[in-house]
Amino acid sequence: MQDGLASLFRDPSPALSALWADGCTFLGTPTAILGGAMTWVSERTLVSAISEAGGFGILASGSMPPEMLRAEIRATKALTGKPFGVNLIIMHPQLSALAAVCLEEGVSHIVLAGGIPPSETIRQIKDGGAKAIAFGPTYALARKLVRGGVDALIIEGSEAGGHIGAVSTSVLAQEILPVVREVPVFVAGGIGRGEAMLAYLEMGAAGVQLGTRFVCATESVAHPNFKKAFLRATAREAQPSVQLDPRFPVIPVRALINHATRAFQERQRQVIGEVDAGRLDQKQAQLDIEHFWAGALRRAVVEGDVENGSLMAGQSVGFVNKEQATAEIIAELIDQADAALRARSLSRALGG
Repeated sequence: MQDGLASLFRDPSPALSALWADGCTFLGTPTAILGGAMTWVSERTLVSAISEAGGFGILASGSMPPEMLRAEIRATKALTGKPFGVNLIIMHPQLSALAAVCLEEGVSHIVLAGGIPPSETIRQIKDGGAKAIAFGPTYALARKLVRGGVDALIIEGSEAGGHIGAVSTSVLAQEILPVVREVPVFVAGGIGRGEAMLAYLEMGAAGVQLGTRFVCATESVAHPNFKKAFLRATAREAQPSVQLDPRFPVIPVRALINHATRAFQERQRQVIGEVDAGRLDQKQAQLDIEHFWAGALRRAVVEGDVENGSLMAGQSVGFVNKEQATAEIIAELIDQADAALRARSLSRALGG
């Protein structure tokens, strides 16, 4: 561990270590805390910091072409010798080539996001000696993915930031954790404190994944304006995008409300009015709506335009109240979980 980080790291208690032992073994890390892949945020600096602090960083490949991803993996390896993973979007037109780059560069774990991963991609990853991890948004799909050969699942509830499903983390955990035991299952979405992490571990989770809590890490390269928006925000300000008309579906994305959020609703109204008046066909209208957010995340994260960009954030943004070192965030989560365990033991000893 890098100088300075070692002093912040907390050895988990034996009780906590036992709860996430399977997850730690699977990841090859001293804690089973994954850093969720956030486009433009989860790059070499933050990912290496999470891994150096005892967690498991995950690079967000986003729309990178293969050689750009190769350079980012190598740059991350130059910063840490600890395990980290890569998140691949299955809709990427070069998915197979991206997976090949990960395997060639010795990436140990590949997370497949954005839908149900192709069976050939899962085989490619496993045949290449890496672990394939996928998102299980429902119990039925979780079972299908396990049958399809994935090595682990992440169940992420609607409290998460960015693209979200319809079911809350707490319900998904109750549906899946008691019955899916064949592979490690990591829980994500709305986790901001160690007590919540502990609760999911006690339900049977192998570990947890957090994204929003790491946005304001000192190692995060997110624009200062982006971080300030997170520091000011409350949980209720992280809202899913609104669909005004079922004829024009909108993929729900949870983000902080800003000028762009309101402009998106107004744009939908305008486009729907054009269709109803016969001045625009439905296909063109749908494309117009879908293209509204093109480049919006980069505008906010990289350029700092927090009014016209997309402020993707989970509801756990309410727990982000200061800029902290990544190692401090992880240590805080461990301390909170262990404090809850100690309080429970004391209560039992006193006959409470």
